[in-house]
Amino acid sequence: MGMLNKDDGWRLPDAMWAQLEPLLPPRKSHPLGCHKPRVSGRAAMNAIFYVLRTGAQWNSLDATGICSCSSAYRRFREWVDAGVFEQCWRLGLLAVDALDGIDWSWLAMDGAMAKAPLGGEKTGPNSTDRGKGGSKRSVLTEAHGIPISLVIDGANRHDMRLAGDTLSALMLERPEPTAAHPQGLCLDQGYGYAEVRETVAQFGFTLHLHARGEEAWRIKREASFRARRWVVERTHSWMNRFRRILVRWEKLATTYLAFLHIACAVITWRAAGLLK
Repeated sequence: MGMLNKDDGWRLPDAMWAQLEPLLPPRKSHPLGCHKPRVSGRAAMNAIFYVLRTGAQWNSLDATGICSCSSAYRRFREWVDAGVFEQCWRLGLLAVDALDGIDWSWLAMDGAMAKAPLGGEKTGPNSTDRGKGGSKRSVLTEAHGIPISLVIDGANRHDMRLAGDTLSALMLERPEPTAAHPQGLCLDQGYGYAEVRETVAQFGFTLHLHARGEEAWRIKREASFRARRWVVERTHSWMNRFRRILVRWEKLATTYLAFLHIACAVITWRAAGLLK
């Protein structure tokens, strides 16, 4: 599944820009007036997407000719404060739900690490990287791997500590599970704690715990077995193709979350059939 359309690899696809543009806040006028034309929203978004896709620093934009770094970052912060990127992701989920329906029958949740060389909010020492600074994202997906919830914290925060927050941060309304239509939640053994079991039960999910690699082992030996948890690992892999997510340079939690929201929006709108 490719992550980009047939444009040039860094420019936001036109179809997605058409969904995002109506969400932008009204243009702010300068109190003293301004003789210099304001950079277009499209150019600013292309610059933001370029940073997200390549992992480039903001100040490198000046050499690209896309948009000045100061204009792109200023517009980025305006749109972050207005909740534009989170709303774009939510609208994508509603579009998927209207077309084929979000599949609530099997959900999967897992965490992933990102290096955070500059530290900042919601970062912490990563025990798997010699104690260097890192950030963790916890993602919940529906049965096909579409992300429906996301939270971040420091790399030193255990996955099980983020389970409740992740289940509470759903981006759209969840139907009530029933005996005829239960909702399974697939987790690895890192979540195998009484606290997690209690939390999952409170949310009304049916818990399925599997050791890492267990699903692959059972697929080879049981013809009828169907893997469920791997979809969230695939979603993390999709997200890591956006290099600004792979290494976190943002000190503010809100700006790092915004980049994650854009990535989730692209994945979701692609699932809705908007992006080819």
